[in-house]
Formats: sequence, C-alpha cells, structure tokens
Amino acid sequence: MPLSDPAPRELLHLRDIQLRGWQREDGLYDIEAYLLDTKAHPFENENRGRMEPGAPLHGLWLRLTIREDMEIVACEAASDHTPYGICPQAAPNFSRLAGLRIGPGFNRAVAERVGGVHGCTHLREVLGQMATVAYQTLYPIRARKEREETARLVAAGQAAPRRTPAMVGSCIAYAPDSPVTLARWPWLKETAEG
Repeated sequence: MPLSDPAPRELLHLRDIQLRGWQREDGLYDIEAYLLDTKAHPFENENRGRMEPGAPLHGLWLRLTIREDMEIVACEAASDHTPYGICPQAAPNFSRLAGLRIGPGFNRAVAERVGGVHGCTHLREVLGQMATVAYQTLYPIRARKEREETARLVAAGQAAPRRTPAMVGSCIAYAPDSPVTLARWPWLKETAEG
C-alpha cells in the first residue's frame, strides 16, 4: 500500500542510497554503499560553479569488509563527486574503522574515529544503514550455523542454549510476547507469561 496522495509539490532534492551485501570467496563479507545527491534545479556551488539539474553534488562510496562475527577488517571510502575540493581528504580516515565490531556502541565508536573534522557527515550517516545491511546479509548464514550447533548438541544429549536472541525487543514483530517471537523461540513463552 503506497502513501496517501501528496499535496501539489515540486521536487527539490534527491538522495539515492544503494546498499549491497556480498559474500567473498575468501570467507569475508563486503557491505557496500553508494550515496548520490542531486538537485532538481540549477544552483551555484562556490567550488564547482553552476550545477545543472541532475548533476551529482555527492557521489560517495563506502565499503566495509567484515568477518562473520561482525568485526570490520577493512573500510574504504571514495568520492566521485563532492561539493568542495577538500571533501575527498576525509576518505582515507575511514580506514580507522578496522577493528570495530558492528553491534552495541558502534555509532559512538564511529564518531570517535571519524567524527567531526576527521570524516564526512554523509558517509557517517550511511554507516548505520550499512550495519543493518551487514546483519541482513549475515543473518541466514549465522542462523543456519546456530541451528546446526543446536542440532549437534541435542544429538549429543546436551541441552541447547536458550539465550534471548539480540533481535528480541528490536521491533513490533520481535516484541518479547509477539506471535512471531514465540513461534520462532518457543522457550521464550515462559518469560513472556512470567
């Protein structure tokens, strides 16, 4: 179902963000983003002169190479288009993200390494979305391995771990007492009832 019909309006700005998750042959994963900003009207840019409609104001690339445990092995940034000549100088600083783990505290750690004058606002903003894409990319792989480990433990006569998955409580579908959560992790029913 689409949004309701809008009031009459004129397009002024367009930001397109492409996000992709890749499995590499070497066992690592690449999460890539491309951010493109354009305007629907001509305007003057103090560094680039007259910008025509549709001309890229920002054309920014970012790649996180991660392990299955969500640790960043490498980060690479590149700028095809920027509003100012100095902007591409921020790109090498994003390599400072190597060694971080995507998870709790990730945004704070990113701000410490490439925040303020050391980074690029637009690339920092897209990192949060890249973290989500990393989870989405790796979820089937990690879930399969967890199921296999549980089956191995059960086959060996051991109790399967019953920890609350991190996604429980993260949205309406994964509310602790939602039917989705309780169907997927039935042992949580005791917690939801108690």
